[in-house]
Amino acid sequence: METKEEDKDAEQIEDDEEDEEEESSGEDGDSSSFHILPPHSLPSRETQREFGESDEYETDLDLKDPHKSFPGVTYEQRYLKACEMVGVVPASYFLRNIESAHMEMKHHGLGPKGARAIAIALVSNTCITHLVLEDNWIRDEGLADLVDMLRENYYIQELNLSNNQLQYRGAELFCKFLHENVTLQVVKMSGNAFGDASAKHFSDALSVNLNLHELDLSHNAFSESGGEHLGKMLASNEALRVLDLSWNHIRLKGAVAIGAGLKVNGMLRSLNLAFNGFGNEGALALGQALKSNSTLLHLDISNNRMNNEGAGLLSKGLEVNDTLRVLKLSRNPLTVEGATALLIAIKKNVESKVEELDIATVLVNQSFLVLLEEANQIHPALDVSSAGVGGFVAKKPKRRPDPMKTIQNYLDERKLRMWDFFKNMDKDGSMSIPVEDFRRAMLQQSNISLDRSQIEELVEKLDKDGTGVVDYSSYKDGP
Repeated sequence: METKEEDKDAEQIEDDEEDEEEESSGEDGDSSSFHILPPHSLPSRETQREFGESDEYETDLDLKDPHKSFPGVTYEQRYLKACEMVGVVPASYFLRNIESAHMEMKHHGLGPKGARAIAIALVSNTCITHLVLEDNWIRDEGLADLVDMLRENYYIQELNLSNNQLQYRGAELFCKFLHENVTLQVVKMSGNAFGDASAKHFSDALSVNLNLHELDLSHNAFSESGGEHLGKMLASNEALRVLDLSWNHIRLKGAVAIGAGLKVNGMLRSLNLAFNGFGNEGALALGQALKSNSTLLHLDISNNRMNNEGAGLLSKGLEVNDTLRVLKLSRNPLTVEGATALLIAIKKNVESKVEELDIATVLVNQSFLVLLEEANQIHPALDVSSAGVGGFVAKKPKRRPDPMKTIQNYLDERKLRMWDFFKNMDKDGSMSIPVEDFRRAMLQQSNISLDRSQIEELVEKLDKDGTGVVDYSSYKDGP
C-alpha cells in the first residue's frame, strides 16, 4: 500500500510534467532556444543549476531534422553551446574538424563531461563517419551520452573508444545499443578492463547484430569463462569479418570454445588470438576448426604456449584447409621439429593457400630449408619467416659467397649503386623497408642468385638490432 509521502511524490511529478509542457508550448517558434538531446538523457535540474544552465535546454528536440527547427545554427555553434551548458572548455581540434569525415581525438583528456558535449554536438552532424576518442577517460558516464547520440546519428560508421575505462557498466550499456545498431560497422574497444561478465554481454549482442563487421576487444581481461561466451558468439554470429581478442587471458575451456565456434563460423576473415594462453588444448581445437572452416584467411596465435605437440595438432587442420593465407606462430615454445610438422602439412596439401607462415622465433636447420625449397615447388607463393639457421650440422657446409658481395658484383656489372637497389624496394621513400617486404622482394629477384639461408644472413646483417626494418640510409652517399 502506498504511503502518503509516495502519493505526494506522484502528485509533484505530475505537477512538474504539466509545468514543463506549459514551458515548452510557450517557446514554440522561438529560434533562440537551443534544443539538444532527448529529455531522458539531459542532466537533472540540480546539475543544470550547478553549471548555471537555463531551462531552455529542457525542451524536446525534433531530431529528425534539427536544422529545420533551428535555421542558421552551425555545427560549431551547437558544440560551443553544448560546452557552455556542460561546463567544459571547447576542444579547438574538434571545432576545426567538425565538418571532416574523420574525427580523431586521441589523448585529449575529455572526461565524461567533454564526451557529453561532443555527443550533444554530434546528434545532428552529417559529416563525421569515423569517430576516434581513444584514451580520454570517458568512463561509462560519458559512454551513456555517446550511446544516446548514436541512436539518433545514422552517419557514424566507425567508432574507437579504446582505453577509456569503460569496464563492466560500459560494456552493458554499449551492448544494449548493439542490439539495435544499424550503422556502426567498425568498433574498437581495446583496453577497457572488460572481464568475463562483460564478455557475456558482447556474446548476446553479437549473436543478433548483423551490421558490425570489425570488433577489437584486445588488451582486456577475458579469461576462461569469457572465452566460452565469445566462442558461443562466434558460432552464431553472421556479420563479423575481423575479430581481435589478443592480449587477454583466454585458455583451457575458453580456448576450446573459441575453436568450436570458429569451426562452424561462416563469415570471419581475420582472427587475432595472440598473447593468450591457448596451449596445446587450444591448438587441437583450432586444428579441428581449420578442417571445416572455409572463410578464415588470417590467424594470429603468436605467444600462446603452444609447443611442438601443439604444432602437430594444428598441422592436422593445415593438411586439409584450402583458404587460410596467413598463419602467425612466433613467440611460442616451438623448435625446428614443430616447424617441420607445420611445413610438411602445407606441402602435403596441394590445395593449401598459405602464403605466410610466421615462425620468426624458431631456429631452423638445413633440412628445414631443403624441405622449404621442395614446398615452394608446389606452393610458389609460400614465404616462411624464421629466426635463421642454427643448431648442430653434421658436416661442415661449403663456404657460401657473402650475399652482400653477390649483390654488389651484380650492381657493378650494370653500373648501378647499392642505394638504387634498395630504393626500388622502398614503397614510401622512407629509407627503411620492413623485413618481411625485404625478404619477399629478395625472393622475387630472378637475376641475383641467393637462396633462403643467404637471404636470412643478409637480413641479420642489415637489421643487426632486430628492429624489424632494413635501414639503407647509410648507402645514400655511398658508391
